[in-house]
Amino acid sequence: MPYNNEIEARIGKITARWKNMSKKKMFGGICYLLNGNMAFGIYKDFLILRLGEEKGSRALESEHVRFFDITGRPMKGWVMVEMDGFKNDDDLKAWLKSARDFAGSLQPK
Repeated sequence: MPYNNEIEARIGKITARWKNMSKKKMFGGICYLLNGNMAFGIYKDFLILRLGEEKGSRALESEHVRFFDITGRPMKGWVMVEMDGFKNDDDLKAWLKSARDFAGSLQPK
C-alpha cells in the first residue's frame, strides 16, 4: 500500500513556508527532513514523528499513537499516529511542530 497522498497534501499546506525542509522517499513512504535530519513523514495511513525518547514516551500515552515499528524493531524516539489522532489541521500542525522542534535541536547534516 502506498503512502496516503491526502496526508501529504495536508502536511504540504502547513509546512510550505517552513525553512530548510526537504522530502525524501523512504521505507515505502515519504519522510520530511529539517537540515538533513529526519523529522516526520507518512507511512501508509500513519503520520510518523521523530520526537525524541522523552516526548515520544509521553506521546504514547495519547489515543491513536503507537511505537513506530514496521520491521519488528521499534525505533526509539519515533511514534506512529493514526489518522484519528490528527483529524483537524490544528492537531496535525501541533504534531508536526513538535517533530520539527526535535529535529531542529540536532546538528545539521
